[in-house]
Amino acid sequence: MSSINAQQPLAGIRVLDFSTLLPGPLATLILAEAGADVIKIERPGRGDEMRSYVPKFGADSVNFAMLNRGKKSIAIDLKDAAERARLMPLIKEADVVVEQFRPGVMDRLGLGYDALNAINPRIIYCAITGYGQTGPRAQVAAHDINYVAESGMLSLAAGEDGAPIVPPALIADIGGGTYPAVINILLALRARDAGGKGCKLDIAMGDNLFTFLYWAIGNGLAAGEWPKPGGERVTGGSPRFFIYRTRDGKFIAAAPLEQKFWENFCDAIELAPEFRDDEKNSAATTRAVARCIGEKTAAEWQARFAGRDLCCCVMATLEEALNDPHFKARGLFNRTVTADGKSITALPVPVADVFRTPQSDAGYPVLGSANDMLKYQ
Repeated sequence: MSSINAQQPLAGIRVLDFSTLLPGPLATLILAEAGADVIKIERPGRGDEMRSYVPKFGADSVNFAMLNRGKKSIAIDLKDAAERARLMPLIKEADVVVEQFRPGVMDRLGLGYDALNAINPRIIYCAITGYGQTGPRAQVAAHDINYVAESGMLSLAAGEDGAPIVPPALIADIGGGTYPAVINILLALRARDAGGKGCKLDIAMGDNLFTFLYWAIGNGLAAGEWPKPGGERVTGGSPRFFIYRTRDGKFIAAAPLEQKFWENFCDAIELAPEFRDDEKNSAATTRAVARCIGEKTAAEWQARFAGRDLCCCVMATLEEALNDPHFKARGLFNRTVTADGKSITALPVPVADVFRTPQSDAGYPVLGSANDMLKYQ
């Protein structure tokens, strides 16, 4: 075991997590996996809304179990001033606060950044919202697909009929909320090491989606070529980045973007010479490749592609991916979350093993199970 494993980088960091559902809880899960002591602050009786979801794993939902593995829970009525006062000793010692309310809610509860900073100038206060703390939409209710739609990202994902398709992942919640929150919390901890003071972090999920659109923004601003739905190099407009149906109704994800990979791909599928220069007529080349792929089964293509550098694979189902020998060999699913004596694979998170505890199994918190922390403050 390395010395870093014995002392995780966030060991000794206490996080008070007022967030619910996905962006904030996933962010604090990542911090917990790196050693932080994460305490969820939940409403009495029901707790985080996600506890009530289905399917169940133990007393609560499997979603909640996976996102809150290894944390503690305090159940307290934040609308009650006397109850809030019981939190103050914890707040005075906390390093990080994560909250996900609409702007102004924590201020009205006396738990906003200014109030907490007054009693703990070292506190790092991370507020995750859809549209940020300021601006015309700051108070607008929305969910992931709304942020994706308003950032322009959804307009680039077109189905066969030209209409946008519902994204298969919560891109704004995780890519626009969770990951930027973790990045900025770590930056703030580093800045505090140098200067001794905390800060407030304004994490807006909608803002952070534009990073994903770097190429589309560049094309539009520099060349005046604003992307068309499904019509660009990485959105379905090129035969070199496309999904093709096989003879048995499965799919090949083909991404031979570079010329060397494209040439290997064309050789593998025996594409006719007149279609290999895809700059002449991209649509015609795409149709020709589709005809070739449609002549064989997915298994036949998998065998033919094996050992060749061409950036192509057969699309897997999620169940197949969880049993993929490569991911298993990487140890991706070695950690577990437990409830009532049963275990399932824990949610893989992007924390390097060198920073994580060697303990592979952990449970999730029963609502209010850490309330005794309030009694002795």
